[in-house]
Order: sequence, then C-alpha cells, then structure tokens
Amino acid sequence: MLTEKLSRLATEFVYERGKPFAGSKFGDFVRKDLVIEAKNKLIYWPFDLTVKASVGNGKWAAVPWMAFFDPLITDSATRGFYVVYLVNPQTETYYLSMNQGTTAIDQEFGVKNGREVLRRRAKDMTQRVSDYASYFDTSPIDLGSTAKLPSGYEAGHAFGRSYKASTATNEEITTDLEKMLFAYEALVNRGGTTPSDAMHEDANSTDIEETRRYVLSRRIERAPKVRRDVLSKRKPICEGCGLNPKIDYKYKGKPDTTPLDVHHAKPLSGLAEGETRRYKIPDDFLVLCPNCHRMIHKQNDPSDLKALKTQIGFRYARDIGFSKLD
Repeated sequence: MLTEKLSRLATEFVYERGKPFAGSKFGDFVRKDLVIEAKNKLIYWPFDLTVKASVGNGKWAAVPWMAFFDPLITDSATRGFYVVYLVNPQTETYYLSMNQGTTAIDQEFGVKNGREVLRRRAKDMTQRVSDYASYFDTSPIDLGSTAKLPSGYEAGHAFGRSYKASTATNEEITTDLEKMLFAYEALVNRGGTTPSDAMHEDANSTDIEETRRYVLSRRIERAPKVRRDVLSKRKPICEGCGLNPKIDYKYKGKPDTTPLDVHHAKPLSGLAEGETRRYKIPDDFLVLCPNCHRMIHKQNDPSDLKALKTQIGFRYARDIGFSKLD
C-alpha cells in the first residue's frame, strides 16, 4: 500500500543514503515501486496527472520527494505548482504539500528575493482555493535541512498535512491525497498563481467565471502535450482559411513544430463548481493559423468554425472588390 511505501521511504532513507548512490536498489524502489503504487491511486482519477519521485540526481538528495504534476502546469519539480510528498528523514516525518518549483523562481529573482516570492504566492494559492485549504494545515513545514532546495520547498509550501511514518494510516493517506488532488485541480481551474488583474486583462473581462474559463482554455491550448497530441491526430492545415505551411511556406519540420496554433474549441462551463471534464483529443480542438486563432477568440462563440469561415469569405470578397459572396 502507498502508506507502507511512504513510511519505508521516511524510515530507511538516512541508512540508504550512507551507501553508494549509483545502482541503489532503494533508489529504484522509490523511482519505480513507489510511483507505481501512487499511480494505482489514479486509475479512476478524472484528470491527467504525471507522477515522479526522486532521491537525488547523480547524488543523494537532502530531501526525497514524490510529486503529482498536471501537464497543463508543469512536468517538473523545478517550475510551476504541484502536489508533493516531502520527507524529513531525520524525524521520519513526511508531508503532503501544495507546493511550487523553486529553481525557476530562484533563477528569475535570486535566492533571497525568490523565497519571498514563493511565500507570497503560497498565500495567494491558499486564498484562491480557501474552500479546499481549510481542510488542511497552513502552518510551516520543517524538512530538517538548510540546503537550497529544501529551504525552497519550505518557502513554497501553501498548505498540507504531516504524518509520522510510525503512525500514518492508509485511510488518512488515501482521504487526504484525494482531497489535495481536487484542491490542485481547483487551483488550476481558477488561474493558479496568475494574479487576478493579469487574468482579467488577458481575458478582457471583469467577470471572474468567464475569466477563469478563458485562462484555462488558453492554458490547455499552450500545453506542450496537448499540442503534440492534437497535431498528431489532425491535419496540419488551418481549418479556417486553409493555410498549409508545407505548400505556402515550404515548411519541412515536424507537425508539432508547425507555425499553426491549437485552438480549444469546446466551451468550458461549471469549472468553479467542480467540473472535471476539460477536453477530449482531438474532438474538442481545431488547428488554426495565428490570424484565424486570434479572430475566433473574438467571436461570441469561440467554437463556431462556420462563423469564422463566413467572416473570412466576406473579407476575401471585399478585398477583391465584391460587396457580397456569389
């Protein structure tokens, strides 16, 4: 069970860290067995999540971890925000935490200022999903290390739960993880760490629900995995104006690097009330050139391809001197 494997990680890490890193069977246990057990918890989960675990990269880490990543946000512990189990091996305690990638923040702001940015964003994350965060503990976590990454995780912690390896039960681990993952998806739906004023400006709307839907839809469109999967299933030709990069621009690259956009055409609704279905590939998407993509987002119905083609037809007729289409 997941509880037993997490407890093993917390209780055996100090001893295993005294052995050579290369070829460690314990490292294999964490990266493979622990991850498989966590993935088993997601068999019926309605969202697309990636699970990764680490005891270090080339050498033992000060703090081992296992994280759940939404590919709309991140696929790495170095950036974005995610749910993670973090271990204090000295006290044999592990934490379930809504946390953030520290490396990208440190690179942008520097370590000292980066810590303040992480703490500020952690508070914003807690407030944005306060209905979920109220179930958890918002007090600081102690990872027992002053190393750069652990101190970053401490600063980036928004809310969570702590467990003693010797007393944690499977029931509480399962219940808390499910609630935390729903909190994670609610945070994604509501804009993540993006400031509200920036979201409203991007969406050109003052309505919070409309803004959240717009921001999430754009996030879906820009997700590398979504783009790659859509372009592998739909023709790399603009479905609005017919622009074909291969013919019109002599483009010879791979489909997922084509100068075309992926447009999320299925309207999102009810996300703040717990809607779990976000998209279906390729049914909910259109492939558009940047101009058509910009124009379809200006329509009242951004899923209406027929209306977009009609506008393109009228403009073409106007440009060649006709007042209406034949």
